Amino acid sequence: MVVRHRLRAVLIPLALYAVSAAVVSYFVYHAQHGNRGIESKVALKMQIRALESELEQQQQEKTDWERRVSMLRPATMDRDLLEERARLALNRLHKHDVVIITGAGQTAAQ
Repeated sequence: MVVRHRLRAVLIPLALYAVSAAVVSYFVYHAQHGNRGIESKVALKMQIRALESELEQQQQEKTDWERRVSMLRPATMDRDLLEERARLALNRLHKHDVVIITGAGQTAAQ
C-alpha cells in the first residue's frame, strides 16, 4: 500500500506536468508556425513591402506616360516627341542622322 501511495504521489503530478507541457507546446508551436503565426506575419509584411515598391514603380511609370501623352495633345504638341515617335513607327531616318547599331536584342526605343 505504501508503494502505491508514493507511486501515485509522484506519477499524478508528473502526468499533469506532462499534459500541461504538451498543451503549452501545442499552442506555442501554432503561434509560431500557424496560418496566423509570427512567421506568416513576417512573410506577409515582406510581400506587402515588395508590392508597395512595385506599386510605386508603376505609379511613376504612369505619371511618365501621362506626361508624354500630354505632350502629344494638339494644344500642347511637342514637335520633337512627335518626330521621334513617327520615326520609330515608320522606321525612317533623316539624312543627317547618325545610326549606332547595338546588339541584336536591343532596340533604340528602349
